[in-house]
Amino acid sequence: MIVRIMGEGQVSLADGHLAELNKLDDELLAEMENGDGPGFRRTLQALLARVRDLGDPLPDDSLEPSELILPSPDATLEEVRDLLSDDGLIPG
Repeated sequence: MIVRIMGEGQVSLADGHLAELNKLDDELLAEMENGDGPGFRRTLQALLARVRDLGDPLPDDSLEPSELILPSPDATLEEVRDLLSDDGLIPG
């Protein structure tokens, strides 16, 4: 799966990592629903760090279509809320 982190680029991520990432996504969703700004910021940073750790960066000139788009590390709670689907940021 190709994942784009807005403002950073793309990584190739094995589908087997989605369950782990979904746990962080669920936590992020709960923090957003509760208006927990500090928790939201901490979990967003953890989610993006895990994607970077698990993924293999694609070259900057790569034009692969992204299957998943994640917000930038400095995205606000409102900006992330606009990106959410019923499943959160990560489907499944």
